[in-house]
Amino acid sequence: MNALNQINDLKARMGKSIIGQVEVIDRLLIGLLANGNLLIEGLPGLAKTRAVKAMARNLDADFSRIQFTPDLLPSDVTGTEVFQQTSDGGTFRFDPGPIFANIVLADEVNRAPAKVQAALLEAMEERQVTVSGTTHKMEPLFIVMATQNPIEQEGTYPLPEAQMDRFLMHVQITYPPVEDEVEVIRLVRGEEVAAGTGVFRKTRTPIPQDAVFQARLEIGRIHVSDAMDRYMADLVQATRTPEKFSDELASWIEIGASPRASLALDKCGRAHAWMNERDYVDPADIRAVAHDVFRHRITLSFEAQGSAITPDDVITEILRLVALP
Repeated sequence: MNALNQINDLKARMGKSIIGQVEVIDRLLIGLLANGNLLIEGLPGLAKTRAVKAMARNLDADFSRIQFTPDLLPSDVTGTEVFQQTSDGGTFRFDPGPIFANIVLADEVNRAPAKVQAALLEAMEERQVTVSGTTHKMEPLFIVMATQNPIEQEGTYPLPEAQMDRFLMHVQITYPPVEDEVEVIRLVRGEEVAAGTGVFRKTRTPIPQDAVFQARLEIGRIHVSDAMDRYMADLVQATRTPEKFSDELASWIEIGASPRASLALDKCGRAHAWMNERDYVDPADIRAVAHDVFRHRITLSFEAQGSAITPDDVITEILRLVALP
């Protein structure tokens, strides 16, 4: 079975656990294939944690979950040096924290103070942790999927905009339609019955990590034309110089996207094209991922916030105004 078939198999398995969130599953897979970290935001009960667990369960990978709380310490995430008594007197050994896994779920990341968030984001960016002067490398397959709740502000520490920029994509989960909610009820009911009777479905062989690495190699060979490179750069430039496109757009944007946005568009666009069985990137691939790439990288003006303009509204307008290649 080739890499594409294995990734499609992983997608199908996740779809059996996550009803009505096809786009969210696609974004999780794009983040995995593009070797980036994701920020997943949604109201309580919308299967944010369940989606990440479904990926980890069906992939041959180590999984860890960190429940972020206000009293969490950086060492609770990264690990610490522990004194170990030996026959020669004693020595210090490194006790790895939960960040040392292939797939790390940082649940409710905005509930931890800034020092803990910084420790997590350093590991995300550098793919290593330094404790007591010793550097400890992460595994080749390493991805952080952080969740946050947008409605509760008491006892939370919002991520600074500059640190949010380190996430490849900002994925938003919305309420499912009523038909899908009916299926969710039936799915959970079936799982509860199976757990109560002790009857479980036979666990299938997980997808090997090599499928992800092979997919990344193939994605690296996806053709991107000069026109598409310019289109991605133009989209990012439009967030920085909105006055060149319209006065309304200029009144909405306070700070535009960084060069990380261009790199993210390229990575996610190639992964999207590969998942759709094409060996080249076209504008549809870029437009499909643009909202997730830009959503957390654009700072809105007070005027836009006062008029209830959302980042998605701004991104939609940018896609409308910037000429296609």
